[in-house]
Amino acid sequence: QVQLVESGGGLAQVGGSLTLSCVASGVDFTSASQMDWYRQAPGNQRSFVARIARNLGTYYAPSVKGRFTVSADDAKSTLYLQMNSLKPEDTAVYLCKIDVKGNTYWGQGTQVTVSS
Repeated sequence: QVQLVESGGGLAQVGGSLTLSCVASGVDFTSASQMDWYRQAPGNQRSFVARIARNLGTYYAPSVKGRFTVSADDAKSTLYLQMNSLKPEDTAVYLCKIDVKGNTYWGQGTQVTVSS
């Protein structure tokens, strides 16, 4: 059974930092062709935040570029999102998604709240 478990969310102040983690189990993480972070704020649709496309590079939404950094550790089957210079509009549930051999898997999400 494939599981993606996010952690690291919480309450941060404007200008602060948080690091999110997404641990994958039950799947060959090294075979993931694409690993993403999305977020969903109340009343809004889920939106793309950041991506690692294996062997191609990293990609970011314009709203987070220069502030967020996505990375992965294959040995730990873990996807990370380092978030700096947080803004109130970054408040959302953050979810990880991985694509492995044609299958897409989502985590349940972790809440990030940025307080001014």
